[in-house]
Amino acid sequence: MHPVVNQLIQLEELILIRDEQKVTSGEDHLDALNASIKTMTSKLPRDIREHAEKLNNKNQSAIVPIGETVCSGCGMTLPISLVQAVRLAREVHSCPNCARMLYFVESAAKRISTKRRRASRTKGGIARFSSAALMIPELTSTTAEGVIEEMASKMEAEGFIEGTEQLVEAALQREAILSTAVDHGLAVPHVRGVEGGGLTLAMGLSHAGIKWHEDAEDLTHAVFFIVIPTAASAFYLKLLAGLAETFTDSESREAILAETDDEALWKTLVKVTRKTVK
Repeated sequence: MHPVVNQLIQLEELILIRDEQKVTSGEDHLDALNASIKTMTSKLPRDIREHAEKLNNKNQSAIVPIGETVCSGCGMTLPISLVQAVRLAREVHSCPNCARMLYFVESAAKRISTKRRRASRTKGGIARFSSAALMIPELTSTTAEGVIEEMASKMEAEGFIEGTEQLVEAALQREAILSTAVDHGLAVPHVRGVEGGGLTLAMGLSHAGIKWHEDAEDLTHAVFFIVIPTAASAFYLKLLAGLAETFTDSESREAILAETDDEALWKTLVKVTRKTVK
């Protein structure tokens, strides 16, 4: 991969992590993240830096992956010659439609769009991108890595995604930058840029609690594992804010943690997020 492309990908991840922190943890870690973003941005070539800042100022991702032959940012089918040029990575290339810079991923997990239940398209709230089949009332794993693998495997077993190994690797790389555990016993591990379909969410409970990372002071009891296509990155932040808001309410937390059956857990999750996840 071209070194500037790699730098842009890392910068994009830091910006998205900063946005996540704003909606889940307030001012926590923001100073350090802003400093890292500033330093990394300053090291970009001037023309690339100005282009990236212009896109970011429009609330657009500066760089996005190619999904097969499609720009994952705008959905335009790209010329084969451009796809090959991006794959060779001898220089930085942009989508001729949306101007986002592009990169190629040789192997990535894919969302299986045909699995999506057609009836769910008419539903609102969290029911649009999850189902009772993706609820785990009692996680068997006792570590963050184990939970991520368990939930990714559940998604693949139920036919929602393919590529558990790639999902787990990507989710753990994200955790290594900054833990996705937040307040009120909640963790939201996730993977962005997954090809195909829409956003997908699985939920798992640990009544005994999980020490999500070595410095964690509180145990994690509820985990949302989320697979996010590039085009849904902005909505994901709204979803994350809604889930965080739900778990600040003690009655909602208790109602969720009281469930021991996947169907009952699903119905309760839909109910308690009705006002917070639109």
